[in-house]
Amino acid sequence: MYKRIMVAVDESFMTNKVLDTAIELAKFNGAELSICHAVDETIFAHREMEMMMPNSVGKAEYKMRLGAQGFLGKAAEKAAAAGVKVETKLIESEEKHVSDMLADASAEWQADLLIVGTHGRRGVERFFVGSVAERLVRKAQTSLLLVRGE
Repeated sequence: MYKRIMVAVDESFMTNKVLDTAIELAKFNGAELSICHAVDETIFAHREMEMMMPNSVGKAEYKMRLGAQGFLGKAAEKAAAAGVKVETKLIESEEKHVSDMLADASAEWQADLLIVGTHGRRGVERFFVGSVAERLVRKAQTSLLLVRGE
């Protein structure tokens, strides 16, 4: 049914559940798996931040990328060990919201299914933090599977 599955992961408490779901579906369908992590650089795009921390912004961005690459590598090893054909994608933008980056990446890769986790935030916390999953429901051009937190 699905031949190209993209899973969006971060370093949250529920990443293992989301990744395990994606690996299981990829194995069942004989699908390729793309493990994707979006680095939100919008905070660094503001001139005020650079003025407050002139020598730290570049270092922080570098550390974020390095950490994300290590995180993606471990996820890819787990998928490969399960017998899944896997690749990784690190996407980043100083202008786009994470949901836009993921929607664009899944369309560009021509994914049949995009899998993301949802933290299940409610009320004021959701208002301030926003919901990547909620935005993807409206924006993604592909089928979407939301995996609820534990």
